[in-house]
Amino acid sequence: MIPNEEIDMIEVLFGESEAASMKAAKTKVILGHVSGPTSVWKSGKKTPPERPFTGWVEGTVEEVICLGFMLDIGNIKEAVDSQYRKHLIYSMYAQNQYGKNPEIDEELKLTGEVYTNELLRLRKYLEDGEIIRIWYSDAPYFRCGFYSLCQMLKNYKNEIHVVKLPEYVVRKTSVISYRNWGEVSAEEFAGFLSYERILTKEEVGIYALLWAELTEDNSPLRAVINGRITGVQEDFHDFLIWKKLTYKPVKEARLIGDILGNFQIGMGDWWFAKRIEYFIQQDKIKVLEDSENKYARVICRADGRE
Repeated sequence: MIPNEEIDMIEVLFGESEAASMKAAKTKVILGHVSGPTSVWKSGKKTPPERPFTGWVEGTVEEVICLGFMLDIGNIKEAVDSQYRKHLIYSMYAQNQYGKNPEIDEELKLTGEVYTNELLRLRKYLEDGEIIRIWYSDAPYFRCGFYSLCQMLKNYKNEIHVVKLPEYVVRKTSVISYRNWGEVSAEEFAGFLSYERILTKEEVGIYALLWAELTEDNSPLRAVINGRITGVQEDFHDFLIWKKLTYKPVKEARLIGDILGNFQIGMGDWWFAKRIEYFIQQDKIKVLEDSENKYARVICRADGRE
């Protein structure tokens, strides 16, 4: 923990939702919504989460950097600003589209370029000697983003602060657990500053080395196993689909929501949508009611799969 001083810092996050909440926290705007299946237990029963106002984070929206490169998936020997990475990001986000709105599609195609520009902005802040504060969690895309960033930070002498999302937070009679920073609302962020600490140069070096090892391994997917980020195969999480999917018809969105709500693995809905599409093409999942919006399709197990 570091002294509680009100200092403007450059905030770095690794996903759109959490970056948007941080921007709201820095502009003193209460969003008033919850993203994702945040778990809350109160007197033995699951209840809607409390969202206490904990203050504001000092600074402006310009000081928020979003590096949403999705480095937990795909070939990480390719540079983050490569055409490969940009296409991968587009393909993941484009799954949510239906009706193919040309304007939205063009915007999605530029998402990778937006993150590249964010990285350039961060480099400029580093060159100017700014203090950097990184918000990370055990979600695979956060850990990968953090380790990858440390490989860059080892070449700078800036003061680096980190805030790691705790496993759970106790509030009065409630115990609240979060999967990632995307489930933390704008009015809550300041409350986590008590977990802030300064990252040592030795730690930066260790995390950079871990990223180098992951890059050398270059598995198709990365997951947190026993607290350590590890390269795994594409089918690593597939068993979760088969645990929840039966021969009973279900909307794809409902199936994915059940998986994300019951298994705290930190993967995005887009990954399971991609794997479900793969199994549909393999005739292992049957589409009972089709839709332009893939998430609205009604699906079930195909005949013959045990």
